[in-house]
Order: sequence, then structure tokens, then C-alpha cells
Amino acid sequence: MTVVLAPISYGPIQFRVSEALTLLPFYFPEAIPGLFIGCIFANFFGGFGLIDMIFGSLATLIAAILTRKSRNIFIGAFWPVISNAIIIGAELHYLINVPLIATCLYVGLGEAGACYLVGVPLMKILEKREIITRE
Repeated sequence: MTVVLAPISYGPIQFRVSEALTLLPFYFPEAIPGLFIGCIFANFFGGFGLIDMIFGSLATLIAAILTRKSRNIFIGAFWPVISNAIIIGAELHYLINVPLIATCLYVGLGEAGACYLVGVPLMKILEKREIITRE
């Protein structure tokens, strides 16, 4: 999804629809390595090179582990937002010399949209239809 929607997926202002899937570790621990590897793949095509492949994927891995340990899905959705805002915001500041605080806020807002406006409702629909449950 990230690569297909590349025009809105990369850069200081981004909205990665695929980030809605960062909530899957709340339900399935096996989603953690899948998200990490998927992020490496997506960042390979992002144009920011090895640094993004490492640190962008690390942000996803940290968020996935913390999401798994969360008590509820709303707290679980917080971790991808904060992890990406800080790590990706700092990474983009370093790589393309954009303002640090503004970039952290933009990345965080995009992540919050993906997690809270797409991810949480999607997970709630899947729960209601008994497609997913918390293990």
C-alpha cells in the first residue's frame, strides 16, 4: 500500500494508509516481524536510502512491540504515532534539513490519522464481525 500510494507516503508531510495495520500486533504478536519486514520493503522504495530502511523500520518495530503490550487499542494506536513522529521526524530533519519540530508534528499528525481515523475503526469492525480477537 505504501509503495502504490507513494505520492502521499513519503516525505515530511505523509499519510501512509498502510500504517493502519500497525495496530495488528495488538491482536497478533506474529504481525510484529511482518510489519518490520514490510516497512523495510516500503522504505527501500522511498528514496531516503539505507538510513530510512534502518531507522524507519526501527520506529515501526518499537511501535509494534509497544502496541502489543498495550491494554486497549486506543493506547496501542498511540505508540506508532509517537514513535514515528520522533524517529521519522528526526530522520527527515537530518536527511533533508527540514524543521525538526514542525516535521515531527506533521509526521505525527499523518500517523494519528492513519491509526485513529483508519486503523481503530477498521480493527473495531473486524472485532465486531469476529474476524479478529485479542489473544
